[in-house]
Order: sequence, then structure tokens, then C-alpha cells
Amino acid sequence: MIEEKGLETRQDAGEYLLDIPLWTRKKNTLKQVGKLLEALGSPDRGLQMIHVAGTNGKGSVCADLTAVLVQAGYRTGTFISPHLEDIRERILLDGEMVSREGFQDAFDRVLAVVREKADQGFCHPTFFEFLFLMAMVVFDREQVDYVVLETGLGGRLDTTNVIAGPAACVITSISLDHTRYLGNTIREIAGEKAGIIKPGVPVIYDDYLPEASAVIRDRLSALGCPGYPVQEETLARDRSLGAVLDKVFFGAPYQRINAALALRTLQVLKIPRVTEDLCRKALGGVLWPGRMEEAAPGIWLDGAHNPGGIRAFVRAVRKREGDRPVDLLFAAVSDKDYGDMIRTLCDGLVLGQVTVARLEGERAAEQGELAEAFCRAGCRQVTQWGTVQEALAQAVKAGREHRSLYVAGSLYLVGEIRKLLPACGQLRRCADGADSQCWRN
Repeated sequence: MIEEKGLETRQDAGEYLLDIPLWTRKKNTLKQVGKLLEALGSPDRGLQMIHVAGTNGKGSVCADLTAVLVQAGYRTGTFISPHLEDIRERILLDGEMVSREGFQDAFDRVLAVVREKADQGFCHPTFFEFLFLMAMVVFDREQVDYVVLETGLGGRLDTTNVIAGPAACVITSISLDHTRYLGNTIREIAGEKAGIIKPGVPVIYDDYLPEASAVIRDRLSALGCPGYPVQEETLARDRSLGAVLDKVFFGAPYQRINAALALRTLQVLKIPRVTEDLCRKALGGVLWPGRMEEAAPGIWLDGAHNPGGIRAFVRAVRKREGDRPVDLLFAAVSDKDYGDMIRTLCDGLVLGQVTVARLEGERAAEQGELAEAFCRAGCRQVTQWGTVQEALAQAVKAGREHRSLYVAGSLYLVGEIRKLLPACGQLRRCADGADSQCWRN
């Protein structure tokens, strides 16, 4: 049954949606989500969807797919998570956030159906379920040519897996993350991610980890699906892919493989008007916030938030910086294996000043525990702060002019930093002593 609080009338869609995690804990089955879609008029039917799952790289693959499809002149809807600053970032039309009016209209339509289903045993949709339903409404209303659909958590039981017949499935790199829900081994997690595969649907997948690839191949065989593995050797053999990727600058090595997954998907689907020149132009213009992004001079943001993501982050920083010392601002959520992440950072990078912070929200790891973990891993210059704002100010103040500042550990951290960076110029002036009070609450 829908809880009484969910029946309150709210004028603002964003306010209502952001309140949902505070009071709803139950989740509908995929069958129930399907029934909600039917009550909305089955907006998902007829949409050409590319379904993307994986541990790391999903967002980048979605961004690359979107960029090429838009460049080719196709009306493209993209559903992603999480958002960094504005909840509307999760529902994109041609790479841009849905309008406030369009967002509100979709919210109103979904809320009306939710209320109608209140007496039929349906739970109130979770935050993610509600947004997924809204996205389907928006994409149907806008009559998009293609939908790029990113899973949330896992794949097999993910809300997005209610869709029946995607045009293609993409599985990005797999590593240990969300082990409480998805399993404690690569094979178990790969099995959950491979749960999005549907009979006969082509599957393009990252072929880096043999144990993950073995699980995916077993699923392909069982369901009669063509499979297209992608790794560096694939790029060397495929002249068409190489001709595009070799002429595009990527800020991090992992972005090259993610782009290769996107391009291979478009090759498999044989989408008209997608040429090598068009792909080069589209990929050259992709800006994916929080993925090795220089958000301000000398300040790099990366959303790496699990051991696999951190390893890729370390490789990217080493390629850029070599053995030069770098400063680091780090925060994490408590249910991540931040101890492993911190050890990887300390072993792989030459760290100067390390600044740790506590994120907003109940899931945040305490800054004292993070600082202790860095000290145990061998770091000597570690400071801790109760807020991200204080930590950023201190990191800028303490940093040396010739050293880059890297931010990693959580996409939530990236989101908080991006909100603060418009004042970065002021922060740097404060670092020079113009107003010492700005470093304090």
C-alpha cells in the first residue's frame, strides 16, 4: 500500500522526489513496474533502446552513444544516474536536461497513476522507479528515435530491466562494488549485470576480465545472442574503430575503451548516417562532468568510487602526472570499501597534501575514519574537515602552485565540489590572505 505521506499534494516535482528516500523503503517487483507502465499507456513500447549495465564506465558509454546519435541527427533520450547538481540531469533530450516544464508534466502524470494504484497493493515507487517512469513518459512524448538507458544498481533486478526488447545491450567493465546486494565475487556480480541480456539481442561487452567475460558468454549461449567483445586487441584489429579513436583526445585511458564500446554498438546496429568522420567529431566534443574533468585550472574531478574505478583513476593520473606529486581531496560513503580505495591511491600515486571531508547525508563516511585510513596506508600530510566546503578551501589554500589537485572517492563529492567551484576564484584569493575568515564556518 502507498504510505499516507506519499499522498500529500506537492507543487514542486524536485522537492517531492528528493523526499522519497526519507520515507519509502519498499520496492515494486519488475512485474509491478510493468503494470505502472501499462497504466501510463505503455510509453516504453516502440522505443529503440540501448540498455547499458556494468560497474564502471556506464555514464561515459551513455554520453558517447548520445553524442554520436545526436550528431547524426537523431532525436535521442538518455536516462542516467546519479545526478551531480540538478535532478533533471537524469533525463536528457539530445544531451540536454529536460525542461522544467517537461519534467513537471511527466511528474504530474506519473503521480496521478501512482495515486490510482494506491488501493491495488502497489508500493509507492522508489526514487529511482519514479524517475524511470517519468523518463519513459518524456521519451514517448518527445517521440525520440533512440533511448540510451543506463541501469541503476545491478541489472537482473534493476528497475530498467522491465523493458522487453532492447535493440542492443552493453556491459561495461565489471569490478567489486555493491557486494552487499550483488555478490562477493566477480562472477556473481557479472551474473547480475548479464541479467539485462534478452534472447537474440546483440551484446557488446568489455572483455578485460576473463572471469566476467566467461559469465557473459555463458549467458549469450543460453539465450542465443550474438556477442561482441571489446578490448585493446579488438581496437588493433578493427581499422574502422582505430581510425576514429586514434584521432580523439581522451583525458583518461578508460575513456578510450568506453568510447570503443559505444562505437562498436553503433557498428553492430548499423545505424544510418553514422560515419567515421561524424564519430570523430562527436567524440571530440564529449564533455562528461566528473570523469577526469578539469573543472577549474589545476583542479581535476573524477567520480571513481569503488576499487576498480580507483585503479583506473590512478592509471589516468600516472599517465598525466608521471612521478610528480599531486594533492588529493577525498570523501566516500560508508558502505563502500574505502580502505581498499585508499590503499590503492597511496600505493599508486605520489601524494603531497591529502585532504579528507565528510559528505552530506546519512551514508557519509566519517572524516576521522578516512584520515586514519590514509595514515595507516603511509600518508603523512593528511587533514580532515567536517564539510566539503571547508575541505576544498583548505586544499586550495595548502596546495602548491605547481601541483594539481585531484578530487575522487564519490560522485556525490564531485557534485558538491561542482556547486562550490564557481567561487573558486574567491577561494584562491582567500588563500593569498585576503580574508582568512572564509576558511571557517
